[in-house]
Amino acid sequence: MSSFNQSVIKHKTSLLTLAQELGNVSKACKLMGFSRDTFYRYKKAHEEGGVDALIDANRKKPNLKNRVDEAIENRVVQFAIDYPAYGQLRVSNDLRKEGVFVSPSGVRSIWLRHGLESMKLRLAALEKRSADEGLVLTEAQVQALEKKKQDDEACGEIETAHPGYLGSQDTFYVGTIKGVGRIYQQTFVDTYSKVAFAKLYKTKTPITAADLLNDKVLPFFMEHEMGIIRMLTDRGTEYCGKVETHDYELYLGVNDIEHTKTKARHPQTNGICWRTFV
Repeated sequence: MSSFNQSVIKHKTSLLTLAQELGNVSKACKLMGFSRDTFYRYKKAHEEGGVDALIDANRKKPNLKNRVDEAIENRVVQFAIDYPAYGQLRVSNDLRKEGVFVSPSGVRSIWLRHGLESMKLRLAALEKRSADEGLVLTEAQVQALEKKKQDDEACGEIETAHPGYLGSQDTFYVGTIKGVGRIYQQTFVDTYSKVAFAKLYKTKTPITAADLLNDKVLPFFMEHEMGIIRMLTDRGTEYCGKVETHDYELYLGVNDIEHTKTKARHPQTNGICWRTFV
């Protein structure tokens, strides 16, 4: 018997015992916080079935007759692995074309039973099955996994493989110096090695953002016979713009560096720079 059931039984037997000791059901119920109807229900259950009858029996038990056929359930589970990005309505409609009739709510119920109720869980199941069985991924599965990777990066989950694989860059306002004006810090951090560079500027422009890479970052990596594959920045004007007219975008293009931007209103994505320097 679980500790929860033991606690429930102890609480109910305490009510029955107290009423017997006091010789007053109303007073016992008032002290224990139960109604008289509840007391007599517990008393009847105890007389008919003993202590075990006091275990809560009011939880709804699943009615297996209402479940879909096992073959349909297995097809829904397989479909969730084949098309993890599809929602319950689309799954229901596509299965109907195959002659498998299950409602959108039925699809979701099956997902819940198998731990597949969210796209993230379905992708995790796909990755596990792919690793265990060596599955050859379809185009739809590859696209779903790539979208998950992009979303993870946009929400702060960074995957990095080696130095130079992904650099993170951000701008910080340092303060104001009398006679000079506002001071900004351009910051770069390699997400794998945590090697970092910073430089102070009087302006926050694409030129200053590119200058940090040109003056500090790329020479360092070239000295170690490495390069930068990809840069992660926020969507500030110093980092984003048309390639033809934006100095930072143009600099990345000339040096064959990919540019990944954080998701709007998700500053935690580029939090590595903040944690390193602030």
